[in-house]
Amino acid sequence: MPHLTVEYTNNLPLLNADALLHQLNEVLLASGQFEAPDIKSRAIGLNTFLVGTTTKGHGFVHAKLAILSGRSAETKYQLSRSLLKGLEQHANWSSGLKVQLCVEIQEIERASYAKVSIGS
Repeated sequence: MPHLTVEYTNNLPLLNADALLHQLNEVLLASGQFEAPDIKSRAIGLNTFLVGTTTKGHGFVHAKLAILSGRSAETKYQLSRSLLKGLEQHANWSSGLKVQLCVEIQEIERASYAKVSIGS
C-alpha cells in the first residue's frame, strides 16, 4: 500500500507519464507515510474521454491514491494537496487546452486487504 493510479487524456502535450509517476512517488515518500517498496503506481492514457459533452479544448489528469483506512482527515488532505502540487509542477499545461487536475483519496478497509510478496 498505497496504490496510485493516474489517468490522463492523451491530448496533453509534454506529458511524460514515466517522469510523472517518479515525481508523484517522490511526493508520497516525502510525506513520511509510506516506504518506497510499498508504493505501486501506474499511469493510464485515455484515448476516449469527454469533459462535459466535448473533448475539444479540454483535457484532464486524475490521480487516485488508494490507502489503507485509519489515517486522519488532515493526513489525507495533506496527501491530496501534495499530489495536486506535484501534478501542477510536472508539465507546461498552457497548451491551448483547459486542463483539469484532480486528486482523489480512496480508503481500503484494512480488515479486507490482503497482500503477499513472492520472490526475492
